[in-house]
Amino acid sequence: MRFNGTTVSLEGTQTLQEFVTARGFETSRIAAELNGEIIPKKEYGNVTLGEEDTLEVVRFVGGG
Repeated sequence: MRFNGTTVSLEGTQTLQEFVTARGFETSRIAAELNGEIIPKKEYGNVTLGEEDTLEVVRFVGGG
C-alpha cells in the first residue's frame, strides 16, 4: 500500500480507523484520502484497506 508517498505493508486486514490510530493520529485532527476520495470520519471504521490502495493523511495543526 502507498501511505503518504511511501510503500508500507499492511499487517493483516485493517480498517482505516485501525491503521491511523496505530500510527498515532488523532482522528479528530486529520483528513484521509483513499484512492483519490476523501473519506468521512464516520466511515473510518467501515473502510477496509488493501495492498493496492493509496492513502494520504493530512494533520491539522493550530497556530498563528
